[in-house]
Amino acid sequence: MNRILVVEDDVHISDIVVYILEKNGFSVETAADGKAGLASFRRRPPDLVVLDLNLPRLSGKELFAVLRRERPDMPVIMLTCQSDEIDRIVGLEMGADDYVAKPFNARELAARVSAVLRRCRATEHADAKSVVRAGPVEMDPTARTFSYFGRRLDLTRQEFELMRSFCAAPARTYTRDELIGRMYGQDHPVTDRSVDACIKRLRQKLQRIRPGVDPIRTLYGIGYKYNESLDRSV
Repeated sequence: MNRILVVEDDVHISDIVVYILEKNGFSVETAADGKAGLASFRRRPPDLVVLDLNLPRLSGKELFAVLRRERPDMPVIMLTCQSDEIDRIVGLEMGADDYVAKPFNARELAARVSAVLRRCRATEHADAKSVVRAGPVEMDPTARTFSYFGRRLDLTRQEFELMRSFCAAPARTYTRDELIGRMYGQDHPVTDRSVDACIKRLRQKLQRIRPGVDPIRTLYGIGYKYNESLDRSV
């Protein structure tokens, strides 16, 4: 049974979320503010976090940043108000796996949670036997490890999938739509900005190891690809 941590300060909404998830076979733990959510997460990491953005004591965005630092691969679904489009965009650009707008449909919430967990399981099992190498990059999909110029880095699931796509086919240029499919699945309501934000985060992480070396090539108007000139840097 998958364990879900729900961090939501509105008791009425929290009760509804718990009822929906438990009815669909999930084990649920709740927290009413950001600090309580962080304590619960650290005490017993769940399989997925449902996170409200507007929390007392520690905001949802601040809590999300901590979760990503401590467990980059932890799937997170953000709860946002229907009118807060900016929050939804910012959440996805930060690297959230999905969002659900309030008020939400019970079936939609359960379906979103199940879909994110399925994508995570599929990612864990895909190409499990093959270590991916490209120039200074080495990735082990089974162990979920990533090395760049011999140094280990923690990547989010989306970042890992982007780099695996680039390194598995170094000569290929991916459109943003193709990358969205690899990051989130084919039927995901995200924009090109989510891909661009993920690319930006990746570049920042990798360039801390090799400043001035851009591991990803941008082909304007087309998409992104692996920078094959990296092979000569090893």
